[in-house]
Amino acid sequence: MAAGARRREGLRFPARRSPPPAPLALPLSRVKLIMKSCPDVSSINQDALVLTAKATELFVQHLATYAYKSNSSEKKELSYNDLADCVENCETFQFLADILPKKILASEYLKMLEEEKDG
Repeated sequence: MAAGARRREGLRFPARRSPPPAPLALPLSRVKLIMKSCPDVSSINQDALVLTAKATELFVQHLATYAYKSNSSEKKELSYNDLADCVENCETFQFLADILPKKILASEYLKMLEEEKDG
């Protein structure tokens, strides 16, 4: 039998090789640092690290694509306000409301605080 091949009932099958890993945009060291910031995490498996990094990339890509497509203007750029609008208007991204809030002026915020205090 040739190297790299297996025999099964007289047929030759090539040896299985795993596909090369897809390149990641996020640095694994930074993802690992963020994961280890949780007190419940003591050690991180390399496969879990790579999968978490890839899942994060895909999530960010999905958020950006959704925000870009839901943008009403014809511009070819994506701004913070576009992301904040997406988070506010799409139920899927509501859990990010504290991380990507709508920007307001300090004067508007102070006015809101006064109204809450009075009301």
